[in-house]
Amino acid sequence: MSRIRILLPGLLAAAAILAAPLGCVPGFIGTAHAQEGGAVRPEVGNPLKAAGALIKAGKARDALAKIGEADAVSGKTANESFLINQMRFSAASMAGEADTAAKALDALTSSGRLPAGEQAKFAESLAGAYYRAKDYPKAIQWAQRTLKDNPGNTQARMLLAQSYYVNNECGKAIPELQGMVQGESQSGRPPTEAQLDMLASCYSKQKDNAGALLVLEKQLTYYPTREHWSDALTRVQRKPGYSSRLDVDIFRLKYVNNLVRTPAEYMEMGQLLLQAGAPAEAKKVVDQAFASGALGTGPEADRHKRLRDLATKTYNEAQQAAAQREADAAASPDGQALVNLGFEYVAEGKTDKGLQLIDTGIKKGGMKNVEEAKLRLGEAQYMAGHKNRALEAFKTVKGNEGTADLARLWILQSGRSS
Repeated sequence: MSRIRILLPGLLAAAAILAAPLGCVPGFIGTAHAQEGGAVRPEVGNPLKAAGALIKAGKARDALAKIGEADAVSGKTANESFLINQMRFSAASMAGEADTAAKALDALTSSGRLPAGEQAKFAESLAGAYYRAKDYPKAIQWAQRTLKDNPGNTQARMLLAQSYYVNNECGKAIPELQGMVQGESQSGRPPTEAQLDMLASCYSKQKDNAGALLVLEKQLTYYPTREHWSDALTRVQRKPGYSSRLDVDIFRLKYVNNLVRTPAEYMEMGQLLLQAGAPAEAKKVVDQAFASGALGTGPEADRHKRLRDLATKTYNEAQQAAAQREADAAASPDGQALVNLGFEYVAEGKTDKGLQLIDTGIKKGGMKNVEEAKLRLGEAQYMAGHKNRALEAFKTVKGNEGTADLARLWILQSGRSS
């Protein structure tokens, strides 16, 4: 599974507030002035003025000490307490003391002295501060409050989803993430990589393989990494009802995405192709592996050579018996032999003849696994370089044994390479 990207508070517009100097904090009135309640006494104003200078000099922790002096003064007015918390919020944010900043911001929000238009900004900032302080229940509480006043705030919604996620509440994170992904799609924008990564991770944590696979298909649409391809193919194989007959098709998708790399993988693919009656394709894969050095070296070199010899021998025998194979396939009561032979011809480069045989075999019918035959038609069209025809073929594939899942992945592959 991809590494999850937690992007808070950089996603939040409120991050600007958290890093702002004193004079930039919304609603801040300089300590030398009055605010709806009278002047600030010198014993409070002077330490705050000194704290402001320290913040400006980048000495936020020293500023917090000065703010503490102001806060220690007895008999503070509501106005003085409000200004102290504004200054503490600014200094604590700069010092990276998220918990202190969160408490100061909580006091500011609870004071009732913030202008109505700024309360939502402070609520979002408070959610971010609690998140950084790892107090996720309070981050959730304040993110929800932000969204109550502004349901379209995508940054706050992402914060809410992230807070649910890190607080091990994936059941609540999933609807939030699904809503964001759907909203992005409806707006004609791709979902963010962070949204998809987190959603896939949540499905995995809940052991919902089908849900994770659907998210992976979106990741392959917008962010087609080798890691995502490997994960998607593994999940197809893990789905209940998957048929191992499709292992060879799994390898075909791995091969075109450069996921077959180790000697063991090349050996397994070559063997599966031979078992599936595709010696031309097996010979091509094994020969390319020898040419690249993936096979033919190391302690298993003799075993690699035996596989190459077998693939070559099987391929030559198939060539010598081509006429008889065609006659036998035509005489078969169902179309499976025609499909198999047609696919083999496409692998040999006889694309027109091969595609015609596959089409004839599907129309002849009588096969136990017709969806597999339709899947192979799409794969053959892809191998022949007919990406648009491949897309058309894959869109017809159904089935619960993995054929429909693989067809959807081939559609993504065909669309990406067309």
